[in-house]
Amino acid sequence: MKILVGLISLIAVLLVALAGPLYKFGMIELATAFAGFKFGVFAGIAALVLLVIQLLFKRNTASVGSALISAVLAITAIAIPVSMMSTAKKVPPIHDISTDLANPPTFVAIAPLRADAPNPAAYAGAETAEQQRKAYPDLKTLHYNQSQPELIEATKQAVENLGWELVNIDVDSGIVEATDTTAWFGFKDDVVVRVTDNDSARLVDIRSKSRVGGSDLGKNAARIGTFINELDSVLAE
Repeated sequence: MKILVGLISLIAVLLVALAGPLYKFGMIELATAFAGFKFGVFAGIAALVLLVIQLLFKRNTASVGSALISAVLAITAIAIPVSMMSTAKKVPPIHDISTDLANPPTFVAIAPLRADAPNPAAYAGAETAEQQRKAYPDLKTLHYNQSQPELIEATKQAVENLGWELVNIDVDSGIVEATDTTAWFGFKDDVVVRVTDNDSARLVDIRSKSRVGGSDLGKNAARIGTFINELDSVLAE
């Protein structure tokens, strides 16, 4: 019984933990990876049920160590997908976030890189903008006193500090484009930063968009927030 519980617990956590890397390296499709999450949860629940049965009716076959390890593995397998589902319910099912909803920065050099992506480079539209306004009301155009070249250079430094892949810098257009690859699944999310000279101030807008997926689980909005903090930190040096 102890071996069975331990084995099912291990299988459960592996189904969840390996889903990302297997997709990242092209060994499985995204749908298969998410199926792994589902079966991981089922296996985790089964492991906990069997563990309870073991502790109630076959206590002599269990040890504190094995029971604890099995419980931790099973709970982990359940907790990760459940946490992601909980997050998905709290944020809008969108994947294109911009500080300027009336005139979002456009992808230029990155556009060809997204040619085969399920989510096109074009802005997602008015419905997405409305959902963003309700969910992330604080994301707005930023105003800086530094010159456009200074802000472009600071943006480049912030991108490098964050470990993103720098794709394009166009000083004349005030555009910086980069790609952020997530660690677990290897999702590629693209970012474009636009610096506009507005007489007494420079306006900075950031747009972040996922290449795949309907909902980004709030990742793009969080990414923009992280970038703003990093940019301010670079400018303060």
